[in-house]
Amino acid sequence: MTDFTGMTGADIAAAVRNDSMTARAAVEASLARTEELNPSLNGFTAITAERALSRADSVDADIAAGRDPGPLAGVPFAVKNLFDVKGISTLAGSKINRDLPPAGEDATLIRRMEAAGAILTGALNMGEYAYDFTGQNVHDGASRNPHDPDHMSGGSSGGSGTATASGMVPITLGSDTNGSIRVPSSLCGLFGLKPTYGRLSRGRTFPFVASLDHLGPIARSTADLALSYDAMQGPDPHDPACSDRAVEPVTGELDRGIEGLRIAKAGGYFASGALPEAFEAVERVAAAVNTTRTVDIDDAKAARGAAYLITMAEGASLHLDRMRTRHADYDPDVRDRLIAGAMIPGAWVTKAQKLRRIFRDTVLKLFEEVDVILAPATPCRAPKIGQQTMVLDGVEMPVRPNMGIFTQPISFIGLPVVSVPVWTDGEKLPIGVQLIAAPWREDIVLRLAHHLEKTGAVCAPVAKHQGS
Repeated sequence: MTDFTGMTGADIAAAVRNDSMTARAAVEASLARTEELNPSLNGFTAITAERALSRADSVDADIAAGRDPGPLAGVPFAVKNLFDVKGISTLAGSKINRDLPPAGEDATLIRRMEAAGAILTGALNMGEYAYDFTGQNVHDGASRNPHDPDHMSGGSSGGSGTATASGMVPITLGSDTNGSIRVPSSLCGLFGLKPTYGRLSRGRTFPFVASLDHLGPIARSTADLALSYDAMQGPDPHDPACSDRAVEPVTGELDRGIEGLRIAKAGGYFASGALPEAFEAVERVAAAVNTTRTVDIDDAKAARGAAYLITMAEGASLHLDRMRTRHADYDPDVRDRLIAGAMIPGAWVTKAQKLRRIFRDTVLKLFEEVDVILAPATPCRAPKIGQQTMVLDGVEMPVRPNMGIFTQPISFIGLPVVSVPVWTDGEKLPIGVQLIAAPWREDIVLRLAHHLEKTGAVCAPVAKHQGS
């Protein structure tokens, strides 16, 4: 059996393409590792083994026939279970959706990943209807942090964090409405990309908040983020918010380095309200790129509040019919927030949308002076599973809504972000830092993330603490 534990997706694709490893061997190794670890870590809710092996044989046949199998040849990947997977009901982490018929087609991004040679191995655990930052699910159980299974994986793409950090697959796809790619990336020690709003199609995925939802990859290397991002770009009529902007590949840009990039730390709101470890991580990254500059993002606190209002109101409108008929089948925490959202006055939502435009204009002006802004990804390392509260700046606060205090203002205005993992000596749990750029400048944040990875300032090792 091939041991691909430490291999990135780029490593696997190179080995498959040069015929030193078969795609079937890579998939068999991934499935074996998933079978070994998933019972204790709970990352997957469905495993598509037969499909994966059949697809692997097709990739190997292409290579044998001299056909180009694609840049992700033979790379196993998995998706949050709000992506449609042909033949499987799209759960979106819920009990109610289990009554849905199996999806008739794959989501757009799955089709694009497989067109590039990648191989789907299954669907991943998540917070119910993506309304979660913890990785806990009352129907499927918590997805666990592979670096310490007593701790949260983060959410709502919790299974994506679990499966990637444990080495079950090298790349996963998640969604990010208010931080659901960046939070698990931070807590599980991974690289996560939330692209510009509208850059990657959401076609054939279960929505949460249409005006805030993004999809993107999570991986253990920046090269894997870039390869998967490149594979998934392009317009899609199945998502009206998807841009018709031309494909702009970034993989070839990674090694350009950071010379000339103007990098600053976020001050003000982003420099308070968290444990010291969050700010120490930002300082580590800043020191690695030799910057001491700080910029303030005005009105970030108000922006977070506005994002919260819009999330609650839009989320509630999507679920009203289900809540009327099947309220008892919701996670009570999710249901209560959706009910509260249904009662928000329309005038409040209008004000929140106005603030959104003002805040976006304010932040875009900053990018006339800087290219990348550094900010914490989460206010702390991974809390314990079941932990209800945490103390930030001397104030006891609920864990579930407040893991996204630093991610929410950024996704609110659709900016591209890479979360990079920072490790402190003696700590077995990591914490993330956001690299934030102007719209459509994924190339810049990926270049910076790649530089940090190459110089050893950040890294995403396969977890060593995998027992329950």
